[in-house]
Amino acid sequence: MTATAVATGAILVLGSAAPAIAGTGPGHGGDRHTSVSQQLQRAVSAHSIEKRLRTFQWIADRYDGNRAAGTEGHEKTAAYIEKLLKRAGYSTERQPFSYEKVNIDRAEFSQVSPDPVDYVLEDEFYPMDYSGEGAVEEGAVTPVDINLDGDRASTSGCEAEDFAGFPAGDIALVQRGSCDFATKAANAEAAGASAVVVFNQGNDVPGDDRFGVIFGTLGELGIGIPVLGTSFEIGETLATATDPTVSIVLETTTVTVDTFNLLARSKKGDPTEQVVVGAHLDSVAEGPGINDNGTGSATILEVALKLAKLKAKPANQLVFAWWSGEEDGLQGSDYYVSQLGEEGVANTALNLNFDMVGSPNPVRFVYDGDGSEFGDEGPEGSAEIEATFVEHFASKGLETAPTEFDGRSDYAAFIDAGIPAGGLFTGAEGIKTEEEAAIFGGTAGEPYDPCYHQACDTKDNVDGAVLGQMADAVAHAVATFGSVSSWGWGWHGHHGHDGSWKKWNKNHGWDGRGFHGSHGGDGKR
Repeated sequence: MTATAVATGAILVLGSAAPAIAGTGPGHGGDRHTSVSQQLQRAVSAHSIEKRLRTFQWIADRYDGNRAAGTEGHEKTAAYIEKLLKRAGYSTERQPFSYEKVNIDRAEFSQVSPDPVDYVLEDEFYPMDYSGEGAVEEGAVTPVDINLDGDRASTSGCEAEDFAGFPAGDIALVQRGSCDFATKAANAEAAGASAVVVFNQGNDVPGDDRFGVIFGTLGELGIGIPVLGTSFEIGETLATATDPTVSIVLETTTVTVDTFNLLARSKKGDPTEQVVVGAHLDSVAEGPGINDNGTGSATILEVALKLAKLKAKPANQLVFAWWSGEEDGLQGSDYYVSQLGEEGVANTALNLNFDMVGSPNPVRFVYDGDGSEFGDEGPEGSAEIEATFVEHFASKGLETAPTEFDGRSDYAAFIDAGIPAGGLFTGAEGIKTEEEAAIFGGTAGEPYDPCYHQACDTKDNVDGAVLGQMADAVAHAVATFGSVSSWGWGWHGHHGHDGSWKKWNKNHGWDGRGFHGSHGGDGKR
C-alpha cells in the first residue's frame, strides 16, 4: 500500500452489521445445494496462499531483497504467477508502461535555532515522492494556516490565499489535511517559499497514522523546491518555537521505470460487464513486501486458480489484475484506467481491491463505500459492495470496521472514473486502539503492521488466521459479483432452488449485469 494520503477527519464506529439475509449471494441453494460462494471458499485456503507467499519470499531473497517495480524481483514474481495462470487455462497479458521516479541521493533536515537538532531520515522526516531538490541554510520557518487545537482539522496550504503576506524565501510549514500534498506544495512554491515542510495532522483516525512521519507523494514531477514530510510532534515544535530556523538539503536523481501490469481474463462472461479484481504486485525497495502486498496478490491468484479448477462459469467477465508501480504512486492502476476510454469505463461494472490482507496486528477493515462513517461516498454501487463484505463477515460471526476511501490504494483511479469499488484491508502503519484490540484482539498502542515498508515485511509478518478470513471474503465477493456458476458444483442457473437469489438481488440492487434500482438506474455510469 502506498503511503500517500489525503487527510479528512473521521470517527470510527465499530460493530457488525445486521445478520446476513438468507442466501448471502448468487448461487445459494438452501439445504439441497451448497452455494458457489461456499464451494469457492472451501477451495481457497490460507495454507495454499501461504505457499505462494513463500515463493514470493524466495524470489525476493534472490533478487536484492525486494520485488519493486522495474526490478528482476518483480519480473520473476510476475512470471511465476503467469506460469500458473497459463497452466490453469487463462490467457494472460502484460500491459507495459513507463513512468518517471525520483530517487533520493542525499536528504538532510535540521533545526538550527532556537535549539539545534539533527533529524533522522525515515525516523523523523522523509522527502515527498517527486519532490524538487535544493539546499536552504538557516531558513526562517513560517507556519501557514495551521491548527494545533481541538480536533486539529486543517485546510493549511490548500488555498493560495493562505499564503497572503508570506515572506518570499522562507520555509513554509504546512499541516496535513483536506487537500493533497501537491496542492499545498504548489501554492507554497507560487508564494516564493524556498522549501516546504508538511507535518502530520495530530488527530486520531482509526486505520491511519496522523501523528507519525508522513511518507507522502506529490503524484508527479513539477514542484521545483524541496518538500519534506515529518511528524506532528516536530511540526508542533517548529510552530511554537520563537523565530525558528532550519536547514534542508535534498539531492535527487530522476530515473525511468519500465514495468507492466499482469492481466488475466476469464474466457466466460459478458465483456461489457467486467469485474476487475486487483492487487498490487510490487513491493517497496526496502523489503520483500510479503504482507504489502504479497497477501493480496497471492489471494487473488489462488481464487483465480481455484475458479479454473472448479470449472467456473461467470456470467460477468472476471479480470484479475496484478498492478505494478503502486508503491511509486498508484502508477499501474492509473495507467490501466487511463487506457480504458469511454467504452472501457462503461464496460467495467466494478473494481474489487485487496491490499494488505494479512497484517500481524489486524483489524478486518472494509472500505466505506456508502460514506456513512467518513463522508466520502464512492460511486453508485460502492455501498452495495461494502454491504456484501460486511454481511459476509456477519454471517460468520466476525466483526468489521470501516476504513475510508482516502486514495491510498489502487481503487483510486476507478472511483475517480465513476466506477463502483470496494475491498478489504487489515491495517498498515496506523496504531491499533484499545477499542479495536477489545474487539479484534491483538495489541493496542502498536501498529497494525509494525514492518510496514520495511525489510522485516517477510513471510513471518503475516497473520494466517486473518488471511484465511479475508480469503473467504475475497472468494465470496468474486463468486457474487461475477455471478459465478458451474455445472460441477451442484448449482444450476442464476435462480437457485429456493428463491434466495431473487431475494438477494432485490436487497442489493444487483442483477448480474450491474447495480440497478435505487442505486444507479440501469447499472451504467
